[in-house]
Amino acid sequence: MNVKDAIQFVKSSIESSNAEIDSEVDARYLLSFILNKDFTWLKTWPEKMLDDADIEKLTRLTERRKKGEPIAYITGTKDFWSLTLKTNPSTLIPRPETELLVESALAFLENKKIAKILDLGTGTGAIGLAIASEKPNSNIVASDFQKGAVDLAKENAQLNNIDNIDILLSDWFSNITTREFDLIVSNPPYVEADDPHLKRGDLVFEPDTALVALDNGLSDIKIIVAQSKQFLLDGGALMIEHGFEQGKKVRELYVKQGFREVKTIKDLSGLDRITVGISLC
Repeated sequence: MNVKDAIQFVKSSIESSNAEIDSEVDARYLLSFILNKDFTWLKTWPEKMLDDADIEKLTRLTERRKKGEPIAYITGTKDFWSLTLKTNPSTLIPRPETELLVESALAFLENKKIAKILDLGTGTGAIGLAIASEKPNSNIVASDFQKGAVDLAKENAQLNNIDNIDILLSDWFSNITTREFDLIVSNPPYVEADDPHLKRGDLVFEPDTALVALDNGLSDIKIIVAQSKQFLLDGGALMIEHGFEQGKKVRELYVKQGFREVKTIKDLSGLDRITVGISLC
């Protein structure tokens, strides 16, 4: 079996079980992972032959993908921002949409050479590490309530040679001792427990603890908004990613807690994605 045939084999196998999956992209991801080659190499060398071990592994991983298991869990990695992050089923898979939160954070910090940033519910460390990579003179604190996530985020910091971040175990603010942050960012759970999307695609395999929140998906957001001002400097900002139908309710929570200049940033699809507010005395 050569590269071209291998891609077609994976495509056909996946399409037969799940027409919603982009089988072409998945085939290239699996093959590039197995061969340790990039997409350009696959395109350049379609006639290169796979050995028996590679074919066996490709067949095995294709079976996992046919059952719906996310590519990021199969390969154990996911690209986010300019970083390659390790992933596992105990954490949420970093999403391209969440890069908007990083962009918004960096825009807010543009004129601050040195800043203190808190990333709540860090998971793989994606948001905090991306900001840390762009702001090497700043200090980032990233927290998660699950030890497995904390260990994974620390591993990702080492993998990407990022040392201006402290990653610790904390249930939201419970173990946060610093109260002088310029910026707090978070992508907390915000999906309602009965949301039908939880039974589709990658979400079936991702941990409910990273996805689901009570009170119409707002319980964790309410905790963060209610307590953030205690940890922000005057003029500091709180940025939270949320569901596209939650913008109005989240803005109301910000205003109720006394945040100023409250606004919601839309994603590339024109949907509400991130709400921002400034803490002013």
